[in-house]
Amino acid sequence: MKTIYKIVIIAVFTLLCSNSVFSQAKKPTIMILPSDVWCTKNGYMTEYDNQGTIVKVPDYKKAFQENADLLLMISKINGMMTDRGFPLKNAESVLKSLASESAEDAMLTGKSGGSVSESPIDKLKKAAKADIIMQLTWTVNVTGPKKSITFILQGLDSYTDKEIASASGTGDPSFATELPVLLEEAVLAHLDNFNAQLQAHFDDMFENGREITIRIKKFDSWDGDLEKEYDGKELGAIIEDWLAKNTVKGRFSTTDATENMMFFEQVRIPLYDASNKAIDARGYCKDLQSFLKSPPYNIPNKLMTKGLGQVTIVLGDK
Repeated sequence: MKTIYKIVIIAVFTLLCSNSVFSQAKKPTIMILPSDVWCTKNGYMTEYDNQGTIVKVPDYKKAFQENADLLLMISKINGMMTDRGFPLKNAESVLKSLASESAEDAMLTGKSGGSVSESPIDKLKKAAKADIIMQLTWTVNVTGPKKSITFILQGLDSYTDKEIASASGTGDPSFATELPVLLEEAVLAHLDNFNAQLQAHFDDMFENGREITIRIKKFDSWDGDLEKEYDGKELGAIIEDWLAKNTVKGRFSTTDATENMMFFEQVRIPLYDASNKAIDARGYCKDLQSFLKSPPYNIPNKLMTKGLGQVTIVLGDK
């Protein structure tokens, strides 16, 4: 009898522990933005100079300041996501924080050349540090006295810009006039499946690492290159060995490699460090930067970032 009691107690304890772990499972952080299509349709686009090329990007700040419907719609999605346990970043607040900081240079330049430009969207992503960007598009349909909303939700990995979840649909025609009510009626049937896609992607990142890209370049003034040997091994191979040891499950792809440059894609890095602090591409690559600066290599280098998931390390200068 005592044995049966022990088995029951152990089973209950195990169940409670597993429920506790499940309830504490980490959720992806999400930021909701209007889509490029919506911004174009409603006149919220702006231009910036990308190394001599004029590029059009959404003007989120203007959209949030001028369009009350946008605030209502995003607020409704925010509420629905919060009810389902997904933490959210407030895009409007992040934009205000960016505006209050001193203006950043669009170009970062090394002492002997080498540069990388960063778009306003990249800066927003860096400031928000959200795992996933949700893009919202909607149109209002009018049928006699009734209205409905057609919507598109896209979940994008903020590090790679890859689409990892999507949902779309049209609500039933309704006599309701409030946009948030029409949106809820249209989205409600699709949101749980959409969130399941987001969580599945985040769970994959938790197990297999977050995906980033790394470029290795050299300044023209540096007399070395990636074929220079240290103890009989070329520098390029040494960098690959470092990545093999410091990526999750050794996962990365060498897309291109010459004596002057290397390009690594699908570099899987941990989501969190030992102190449970989130790791982005810059934080991860600072270790590689320090490794190359240390003996026996002693290579001065400059680390530059674009958004959350792209890093360029330029060898031979600071």
